[in-house]
Amino acid sequence: MLDVRDLTTTYGAVRALDGVTFTAPQGRITAVLGANGAGKTTLLRTLSGLVPAASGSARLGDTDLLTTPAEEMTRAGLAHVPEGRGVIAQLTVEENLRLGALGARGGGRKADLDRVTDLFPVLGERRHQVAHTLSGGERQMLVIARALLADPAILLLDEPSLGLAPRIVTQIFDLLRGLVDDDGLTVVLVEQNARSALSISDVGLVLDLGKVVVHDDAAVLVDDATLRHAYLGF
Repeated sequence: MLDVRDLTTTYGAVRALDGVTFTAPQGRITAVLGANGAGKTTLLRTLSGLVPAASGSARLGDTDLLTTPAEEMTRAGLAHVPEGRGVIAQLTVEENLRLGALGARGGGRKADLDRVTDLFPVLGERRHQVAHTLSGGERQMLVIARALLADPAILLLDEPSLGLAPRIVTQIFDLLRGLVDDDGLTVVLVEQNARSALSISDVGLVLDLGKVVVHDDAAVLVDDATLRHAYLGF
């Protein structure tokens, strides 16, 4: 389980995260929602060691994430897929995937290239294709598959649906739900598309100006029209 307590992150005098406290249950999807500037991306970047926390705590099981160097996060069981589909464009699909396997946790499920290409058949078909020739949806699949090859206990995903066709978004979200249900993966999902995110999530977390304003079951957020109109825009 991911356990975050009183987490504060600052950019100069600005508090991007202001005393954030929540838990992300093991084997569940936690959707992190809110308007632009709410602190969603900063939360993921702080958890993965890319931005230092000013105070508070964040633990993944027995691991103190705030004292773990970013380069050690994959071996600690955390994989972060940032916004932007950061493939290495000059490498092939297979070469990009093999980079993910380099950071696989010891003692976990063996990194398996064939397994992720079974999950994402299009990557198997494009195995020897240079990554810059892929479509946006294929690149998003590639960065998620690369992260899975590190055998994470928890996957942090930042805006995986951004700029993608609804059909591709549905495909990716269905696959995430399957990984959670079948493999016990824990996912923290940052999304602007609140409706789609909540449709596959177990827990919803709403940030507003760096503070947690709602932390409840996803079904509660969907059913509460007042809350949805106030914070989620649907």
